[in-house]
Amino acid sequence: KTKTVLKEAVDAVVSSFAKHSQGYGRVNVVEALQEFWQMKQARGADLKNGALVIYESVPSSSPPYVCYVTLPGGSCFGSFQNCPTKAEARRSAAKIALMNSVFNEHPSRQISDDFIEKAVAEARASFKGDPDEADNPNTGIGAFRFMLEANKGRTMLEFQELMTVFQLLHWNGSLKAMRERQCSRQEVVAHYSHRALDDDMRSQMALDWIAREQETPGIVSRELNMAERELEAARLAGRELRFPKEKREILMLACSQV
Repeated sequence: KTKTVLKEAVDAVVSSFAKHSQGYGRVNVVEALQEFWQMKQARGADLKNGALVIYESVPSSSPPYVCYVTLPGGSCFGSFQNCPTKAEARRSAAKIALMNSVFNEHPSRQISDDFIEKAVAEARASFKGDPDEADNPNTGIGAFRFMLEANKGRTMLEFQELMTVFQLLHWNGSLKAMRERQCSRQEVVAHYSHRALDDDMRSQMALDWIAREQETPGIVSRELNMAERELEAARLAGRELRFPKEKREILMLACSQV
């Protein structure tokens, strides 16, 4: 039932976008998604890495095929349908990404004072039950607020890469280590705001997990199983999934070296 509703919602947004941009007829979602981001860039959106949309097919010799798409700004979505061909998987990923890109233009998705208050309140509520945050809940939340304020005027999709970097640093234990070294959250945010989420950062985090595996054998494969389940659930539900996807990549890197 939920899958049908999701598919209908996606199709409705995609065909509505097609009517506005191309008049009528069948829309090529892959082209439409690329054009959408080029249009945003032409209208002055600050896209650090340009307007290129990047696709990544999961290697597989038989269906169902899976494809991920990463948008400028770092948000990532996956094919949410059961896809019999690689081309269909790419279209499925492009559809869900186009729908989110269109929704992202709504004023409520823009980072404003109101938006920041709500996001910080939600973050505080969600961390209440997390024992790791018990030592000092305000530090992570404070850094989150500071990051949002530094990105006022952008939309959440454009802010995703920075957000994912901080989710990974928190998950990886790096934020806690920096706190113990007395780094202020302004210093941490300033340092990481200019760092790309690239192979260097993934390798550094993989080394941390290799060290952890030596202390607690089996921890990497347990974390990897959890990340894979989380990624699959997010993909099938049509949710943004950059964080679980990056966790899986870092843990697979660690696994290959353990």
